[in-house]
Formats: sequence, C-alpha cells, structure tokens
Amino acid sequence: MAKENSRILSAEQEMKLRKPIEDYVGDIQAKIDGLRAEGTEKVLSLQNSIDTVKRDKILSKQEKERKISEYRAELEKAKSVESENKNEVSKLISEAENFLNAHFEKDYYQKVKISCEAEKAAAKESYGQRVLELKREHEASLSKLSDHQEIKDEKYVHKNRLFDAKMQYEKDLAQIKDRRHAALTFKFHLIDLLRMSKFTFAETQAQKWENYKYTFNRRSFLLQNGLYIAIILIFVMLCIITPILKNAPLLTYNNVLNILQQASPRMFLALGVAGLILLTGTDLSIGRMVGMGMTTATIIMHQGINTGSVFGHVFDFTGLPIGARVILALVVCILLCTFFTAIAGFFTAKFKMHPFISTMANMLVIFGLVTYATKGVSFGAIEPAIPSMIIPKVNGFPTIILWALAAIVIVWFIWNKTTFGKNLYAVGGNPEAASVSGISVFKVTVGAFIMAGILYGFGSWLECARMVGSGSAAYGQGWEMDAIAACVVGGVSFTGGIGKISGVVVGVFIFTALTYSLTILGIDTNLQFVFSGIIILVAVTLDCLKYVQKK
Repeated sequence: MAKENSRILSAEQEMKLRKPIEDYVGDIQAKIDGLRAEGTEKVLSLQNSIDTVKRDKILSKQEKERKISEYRAELEKAKSVESENKNEVSKLISEAENFLNAHFEKDYYQKVKISCEAEKAAAKESYGQRVLELKREHEASLSKLSDHQEIKDEKYVHKNRLFDAKMQYEKDLAQIKDRRHAALTFKFHLIDLLRMSKFTFAETQAQKWENYKYTFNRRSFLLQNGLYIAIILIFVMLCIITPILKNAPLLTYNNVLNILQQASPRMFLALGVAGLILLTGTDLSIGRMVGMGMTTATIIMHQGINTGSVFGHVFDFTGLPIGARVILALVVCILLCTFFTAIAGFFTAKFKMHPFISTMANMLVIFGLVTYATKGVSFGAIEPAIPSMIIPKVNGFPTIILWALAAIVIVWFIWNKTTFGKNLYAVGGNPEAASVSGISVFKVTVGAFIMAGILYGFGSWLECARMVGSGSAAYGQGWEMDAIAACVVGGVSFTGGIGKISGVVVGVFIFTALTYSLTILGIDTNLQFVFSGIIILVAVTLDCLKYVQKK
C-alpha cells in the first residue's frame, strides 16, 4: 500500500509536471497569436462582417455595397499579412509539436497514467477494507441483538452502508478516470489552439477512440449490440457446422452473392416500412402488395399472350416493345402500391386510426381483389430477355444489388438531408410537439405511406424480374413479418423517432443470411420461423429496456 501511495501524484505535483509543457507551448502560442492578430484572425473577423452585412435587411443596397467594399479592402490587407506570416507561423507550430512529441508522453502523461493505476489499486484496497470493517461491525451488532425486528433493522442498515461504500468506490474510480482523460486531452487542447482546430486524420481518430473509451458503458453497450453479438456468434457456429454436415463451406463467394441477391428486393420493403415504424406505425399489407405487384408485373411483361385472365379479360401486351413493357410494369406497380398505401395513410392521419388496423384492412382488400380477379392462378413466366435488361449479371455479379444500394442511398438522403426526413423524426418522436412547432403531422404521415408504396412497387417489380415472373396473389405471404423484423433487429424503435438506415440494412442482411444458412443446413422451414420469432422477441425486449432506461 505504501509503495502504491508513493506513485500517486497530488494535484500540485501533476500541475508541476504539466507546467514546463504549458509554459513552453504557451510562449510559442503567444507568438503565434501575435502574428495572427493582424492576419488570420482579422481575415476571419472581416469575412464574418461581410456575411453579416449581406444578411442585414435594414441597410440599403448602396450602404451594403459601400461597407462590403471597405471590408474587402481591409480583407486584402489582412490576407497579405497572413500570407507574409504563414511560414513563420508554420515554423512555430512545428516547433511546438516537436516539443510535445518529445516531452508530453515521457515527462507528463505516462506519469499521470501510472499514478491513476496506483490510485485505482488504492481505491480498490480501501473499498475492500471498508467492506470487511462493516462486516465486523455488523456481526458485532447482531451478536448483541435478540429481537427479530431489531435484527431485521440492523441488516437493513448494513445493506445501506455497503451500498454507500460501493457508491463511494465508484465515485473514486470515476474521478480517477476523469483525471486520466483530462491529462490526455490536454495535448489535443494545445494542438487545437496551435492549429485553430485543424487536426490530422490520425489525431481525429485518436480523439474519437479516447472519447469512446471514456464514455464506454458495458450495460449500454450490451443493450445496443448484444443481439448483434449473439447473431454473429450463431452465424460463426453455422459456418463451422456447415462444412462438417454438408461437406461444403458456407461463406463462399457465390453464397455471399446469393444472400445479397435475395436481400435486394426485400431491402426495398424494409426501407419502406421503416419510415412507418419511425412514426410508431407498421404495415401488415406488405406481403399482399408484393403479390399484387408481382402479378401486375408478370401480366404486363408476360412471355406471349397471357394464359390467365383478370376479371375475365385476357391481356395482351405483346404489341408493345419490351422496353416499354418493362417501364409500364414498373409504373403500374408503383401506382397500385402507392394508391393503397396512400389510403391507409389517409385513414391513419385523418382519423388517428392505428396503422395496424388501416394496413390490415388494406391487406384483406388487396388479397381479396387480386385473388378474385385472377382466380388465384399463377401467370407463368415473363419474357426471358427482360431479367438481363433490368438486372444483368456482369462477370457473375448480380446487378440487382446495385438497385438495392441506390435505394439505400436515396432513402438515407431523404431521412437525413431533407426537411421531410427531419419532420419524420420529429413527428415520430413527439407528434404533439411537432404539430405545435408548425409541422403538418397529416402531410408527414401520408408522405411516409406514399414513400413506402413507391418502395413496395419497386421491390415487387425487381422480385418479378429476379424470379422471371410466376406472379400470383399468394406470392409474398409473410414478407411483412420479415421486413418489420429486419427493422426491429436493425434498431428502428416502435417507440417512435429512433432509427437509422444503416440499422435497417444490417437487419435485412441478418435475416436473409440466417434463413439462407438454415436452408443450406436443411433445417425445416417451420423451425426457421422459431429462430426468427426468438430473434424478434429478443430485439424488442432490448428495445423496451433501452426505452425504460431513458425514461
């Protein structure tokens, strides 16, 4: 204990170690500030003044031009001074950085780090001694008592004392952690002043890593990533088991491409429903939308005259060029899906109807109409040339993946870089507050449903091309569960206003990869549903725990 205490630095000793560094770099900083006063700092000040004049609505046009002209004349002089002093400033910065590299770690930070480790050991030992002391006092007190209530009270007091001791120990550890963090970030503070907040890539990453370690919390980390870790472990286990049972590796180039290819149409569906979940909603009609879209696209792009009829009428689109049929199929798929999602969105927004009800009604109406119209039959294959037009394979690479990638980029841009995206988060987080702040909850809700419909239409059109047709009303059954589950696993919260596109992408890949792996292993489809159900249950449980923790 005495040896540990000898390595612990007091606050005064730490400041004494820091002072030579602070003084040396401070002197250089003073010289740099002097050189920047009439140069860089004046340039920044004048540029701000020019921007302020441009935004000023009180000044006349002539006054603005006069002031801007004066400022620009001064700006040119300041830039000239800045240019003259540039080399000297760079030389001083280099001198300061060389000094920091030579002395900061060796003469200051390493000694503080050793001190912090010694403090942690001392705090741990002190805590252990305090616990033993409390235990002895508790046992001594219990030996003098005979009354049941008094014994119960003493146990309660002892428990509280142990809790206080633990809290004090954790407080001591937090202070030690703060001290080490402050010592390390002192270097970045000095560099920040020297370079006017311009860091190299390596320095930026070092700061991010330090801040991550400083703020790391094991419980929060497991809540955020526990499910992903478990799924990765399961997938690793499958990668080990598959070669043993099937004499073939799971992670081959072709298998990865197959997984990505299967995930691509589903990506559109998940991206669509993610916006609805962000608004604390859902969509039960996705599977039926896919069936409707597949049937529509197959009828329009059918190889030859359709063998099946719609409401008793046999359609023949063979008179149109193949390119026109492809575009027509896409447009009709999008229009049909958007029409139905807009209806559900209208009822949800106008009458405050829960999306569960409005989309369930959609699901029943779509399935009933398509089944009645087509008598539930499959319409066969589309023109064999169409898949190679829409999703050709380039050197074995399925370009359908590029369609999904484009959708991810576009939806990410809408969510993160547009007013509609910001409003989507605001309405999902708190619709009342969003309404008070001037956001139209009705327009945002209907807009989210329309965007979902566009994505469903596009996804069903791509799926038709991938499967070379075979559209029927029953196709896509259960796909809504996969899409919703992918969003939930990806961290899009049903509590609203929480979620990222990256999470949706990860969720889709997780479910597709898991299903593909289990299929290769020959696991029964019904058991695959069991795996999916467990994953969803765990994902929602973790989501609820995060929500409760925030509350």
